[in-house]
Amino acid sequence: MANESRPCPCDIGDRFDYGGHGQEVQIEHIKAYVCRPPVSTEKAVIVIHDIYGWQLPNTRYMADMLTTNGYVAICPDFFVGQEAWKPSNDWATFDEWRKTRDASKIDKEVDVVLKYLREQCGAKRIGAVGFCWGGAAVQHLMLKNPQLKTGVSLYGVIRFFDDRSSLLHPTFFIFAEKDQVIPLEDVAQLEQKLKENCKVDYRVKIYPGQTHGFVHRKREDINPQDKPYIEEGRKDMINWLNKYL
Repeated sequence: MANESRPCPCDIGDRFDYGGHGQEVQIEHIKAYVCRPPVSTEKAVIVIHDIYGWQLPNTRYMADMLTTNGYVAICPDFFVGQEAWKPSNDWATFDEWRKTRDASKIDKEVDVVLKYLREQCGAKRIGAVGFCWGGAAVQHLMLKNPQLKTGVSLYGVIRFFDDRSSLLHPTFFIFAEKDQVIPLEDVAQLEQKLKENCKVDYRVKIYPGQTHGFVHRKREDINPQDKPYIEEGRKDMINWLNKYL
């Protein structure tokens, strides 16, 4: 198992020199990274970044991966120009920083992105995937936004929301067994509420031995036993999207 000491190690990885195959665009009041497949498609995925922001190469790598699987992928700046968290920042200030970046306050930006995907990209079936902070945002959207078809929440911080179970759309929750940010007790509570209340398809999966951020990093310093779970998580994400989009 990879050994991380920080509360949110999503930035760890070997993708910092990854430039991406897409382009940056301005959509009304927000910037976004967009990547399109070579063949026209009516399917699109909104990629919601973690605390390290929309320019993190690890996240752009994931957007490009979605595109290679036939989706228009767009990663907007959901911090809307506010500075992303930096690995050099003082973690003692993190809670105050996060208060100004609420994962449940992205509806205006999502509406802008949905309009762009429909009018400029020809998208008719749209889903969302998100990592860490973005995973929590996906859960919010699956609870609130009727325009989306499905979502994948990857190690989303589920304690952000009291109403966790009345999902509108099929949702796949990916968690890491050794996540120091999301206790397994929280995962168990979420799963119990889903069993009691959820009316749509859902899945909760815990990946053995893995730590927070494992799916959207491709590390060269990981132990060999981590790699299959990284690949499995990505395959599971794609398969879920393929099923519902």
